[in-house]
Amino acid sequence: MSIDVIGHLNVNNSSESQPAKGAEFDKDHLEAAARALDEAGFDRALIHFTSVWAESMMVAQHAASVTKRLAFMVAHRPGFTAPTIAARQFATLDQITGGRAAVHIITGGNDAELRQDGSHIGKDDRYARADEYLDIMKKEWTSDKPFDYRGKYYHVEQAFSKIKCVNTPHIPIYFGGASDAAIEVAGKHADVYALWGETYAQARETVARVKAAAAKHGRQIRFSLSMRPILAATEEAAWQKAQGILEQTRQLSEKTGPVFKPQENTGAHRLLEAAAQGPRVDKRLWTELAKLTGAWQGNSTSLVGTAEQVVDAMLDYYDMGITTFLIRGFDPIEDTKLYGRELLPLLREMTQKRSAGGVAAE
Repeated sequence: MSIDVIGHLNVNNSSESQPAKGAEFDKDHLEAAARALDEAGFDRALIHFTSVWAESMMVAQHAASVTKRLAFMVAHRPGFTAPTIAARQFATLDQITGGRAAVHIITGGNDAELRQDGSHIGKDDRYARADEYLDIMKKEWTSDKPFDYRGKYYHVEQAFSKIKCVNTPHIPIYFGGASDAAIEVAGKHADVYALWGETYAQARETVARVKAAAAKHGRQIRFSLSMRPILAATEEAAWQKAQGILEQTRQLSEKTGPVFKPQENTGAHRLLEAAAQGPRVDKRLWTELAKLTGAWQGNSTSLVGTAEQVVDAMLDYYDMGITTFLIRGFDPIEDTKLYGRELLPLLREMTQKRSAGGVAAE
């Protein structure tokens, strides 16, 4: 089975270990980073969403204007825009970009952040609201006539969109969240379920839970794994590089004050459970940064080694049914170029051989 590789697109040149250079919204960096992902051979770029960050859909539209083939996975929080309007916005983005749009549904894992945008309902209610939200979005994208919908959170009458997606039946829906409520909604709606960089055992468990939830609706979905590869010419050099990133992150945090917020979501707790097993788990899963940051923003575990060693570990995830990898580094543009030279070609070659040899993902 073929794979997709997704990168990460930020509006300034920063990471946990690297302070922001330039303006908070650095248009030049955004354009350079988007072009770097495009030229490196990434299939998509994630544009994330927070209550204080630049608006994700507008960022995606501008990034699309300076790239040729790169598609976009636009994080979107249900409940803050009417679902009918959001559906038309995403369909419009898909038309503008020639079919390069996808949505990543995130309900939000931090109550304080959600209150910044005026949401005061609990986690289970947020997922119930997201379920209705996606019901309506999908109808708006696919219905050939006006429709009514009445739920607990939304009530629309004669809703209809003249603009449809280039992708059929609609743009891809990515979905994250590891709680029971999240997985039930993912099983009903997701085209791709997104995991953070869990251990092999955790990933197998999550994949099985999501497959069971999807089977209730007669559906099969794909899986994505987020990871922070740390590469070097030798294994020893890669681990030294990882320790350098850890120390830079610690020093930056001490200099600027604590910026890592305690996470209330299940996915972050699962990464901290992995970190509790030790700094190195499985073949080469490195958990130290997740431990230091409290799994801040989730995607904080790494695979450390040479490109060949990291790909070998990624193939183990591929064999359990994960066919999309969301990867990003700690030096946004330079790591993107490094992945394009050393990691992506090898990963595609090895997964193709795996599939041709009859060891395709299950």
